[in-house]
Amino acid sequence: MKILVLGSGLMGPAAAFNAMTDPQAAQVCLADISRAQLALAQAKLAGKSGAEKLTTAVLDLADQSAASRLIAGYDAVVAALPKQAIPLGIRAAAAARIPLVDLSWPRDDEAAGLKAEVEAAGGLVILGCGVEPGLTEIMARYLAEKLDRVDDLHIKCGGIPEKPAPPLGYKIVFGGRQLPLRDWDGYEVVNGKLTTAPRYGGVEPVTFAGVGECEAWHETFMPWLLDLEALKGLKTGTQKTVRWPGYAARVTALKELGLLGERPIDVDGVQVAPKKLLDALLYPHVRLEPGERDITVFRVEVAGEKDGRPRRYRVDMVDRYDPVHDFTSMARTTAFTGAIVARMIARGDLQARGWLTPERVITAALFDRLVRELAETGVLFEMTTEKVERL
Repeated sequence: MKILVLGSGLMGPAAAFNAMTDPQAAQVCLADISRAQLALAQAKLAGKSGAEKLTTAVLDLADQSAASRLIAGYDAVVAALPKQAIPLGIRAAAAARIPLVDLSWPRDDEAAGLKAEVEAAGGLVILGCGVEPGLTEIMARYLAEKLDRVDDLHIKCGGIPEKPAPPLGYKIVFGGRQLPLRDWDGYEVVNGKLTTAPRYGGVEPVTFAGVGECEAWHETFMPWLLDLEALKGLKTGTQKTVRWPGYAARVTALKELGLLGERPIDVDGVQVAPKKLLDALLYPHVRLEPGERDITVFRVEVAGEKDGRPRRYRVDMVDRYDPVHDFTSMARTTAFTGAIVARMIARGDLQARGWLTPERVITAALFDRLVRELAETGVLFEMTTEKVERL
């Protein structure tokens, strides 16, 4: 099989590494618009298992013809692209009729048009196939299907620095120079209905083994989860982001001051978007410096009924920076997941068409394979079953 990875920032090299280690992979190509970024990625991967399979390509996705020609030479694509480039990768893959697995997803106002293009071309795009969204939703479906009836689903996930430091106790672990902060509300499920949830609200303490006490706050419940048969009777559902304690209060202050806004305002005759200014000011404090290490944590919990009795299932994951291969935990859990799914497609194990999210297709034997391959890299899950008298 031949795998193409678009983007060589924090995520792309990890996806390429995961594909390189597969004995069935004959070639892995890492493509980026930046020669300098590609050189750094190539140096990082040199000497690792399967490095002889690695090639690189300088590619400007704005040249859609060139992008489609390159993509056409591969069996599957992993997209590890900045937000603004995601539509270009999807369109080029659809034109080449080659399946694409995206670690993220496009803006909401772009999604409908892109979906129509992919479906018209008879292509396959799997969106949000990382850790969250991605593994969290895959695990949510897996646990939900163990119950006869699901009443509650709670997802908590986040990437945190091993050693928090001011001003936010946070480091950017996904890539780019923009903080993952939003000023609009998310969703939660209350009394069986999808309703808005104040982002950075609903703060609760959460403790992970070997990590200690963190906090979790409303991000957004993924609405498409309610389309799953196992979750159609869901009464309560939340999806929260995990950070070190105090993060939500600090970010709420920024939000209330209007510093998360994307709409430019006039400052002495100059139009400035508050969020862009905030990103520029904070980036020196939140970029991941050489030698700094991260931790990724997640917990998925479902509660309901099994064989007429109340039952609760929980899956935890705690993953840490890999000092041997020099990959952040966020890159391991996100990019490895996308690369494994892309290789499922390239092998022919996953055959589908359309605009999909991973929990739709990573079930049964494919779920088992994903968990097994992640375990081989050291990404491990721990499941707890609790029989309770009442919920």
